Amino acid sequence: MDDPGPDQFEMRRLESLSNTIFGVAMTLLAYDLPRSGQFDHLPSWSDIYGLYSGRLTGLILSFVIAGIFWFSHQRRLARQPHGSRNVVFLNLLFLLLIILLPVTNGLDGTYGASSAVAVLFGLHLSLIAAINATLWWLINRSIPHRPELIGSIFPLLVLVPGTLIALVAPQLAKYLWLLAFGGLFIRPFFRTRPAAV
Repeated sequence: MDDPGPDQFEMRRLESLSNTIFGVAMTLLAYDLPRSGQFDHLPSWSDIYGLYSGRLTGLILSFVIAGIFWFSHQRRLARQPHGSRNVVFLNLLFLLLIILLPVTNGLDGTYGASSAVAVLFGLHLSLIAAINATLWWLINRSIPHRPELIGSIFPLLVLVPGTLIALVAPQLAKYLWLLAFGGLFIRPFFRTRPAAV
């Protein structure tokens, strides 16, 4: 293994920071859920469902999204023990977008019927996916992991059209965005097979 140059950053340090950031962001997704609505009477099951069903759907969607990006991020850092200053800054931008996930999730949970909020949420998810794919592309230039790159590009192919659909049908876009993470399931089909002897 080559010794890193003086301008190379040890990515294990970034991994510790990213685990903390993902943990906090994923916890904050649920932080305001109990306080997000008030009842002026003792609530029935239908009252609870009416108030929290949309917010809970958004919370689950965002938790799944954050979990899958965490998984991808960990796999990427394991394959790249050292990185340049630019790669580190791009990773930090990625983590900043993860920190903002509870903000756009909260907006979506409260104003999910608004196409402007749904588009903002979709753009946020698309930007996270674009940076994730860019980081995978940077690794794949030196280490061939074609399935990982394809798996990281696939969410963009769903999130961007889903965001356009959010302009006219914000509720439908949420269900479409869940399909973005089918990249996990298509990745095995692009693994290189050993040559037959």
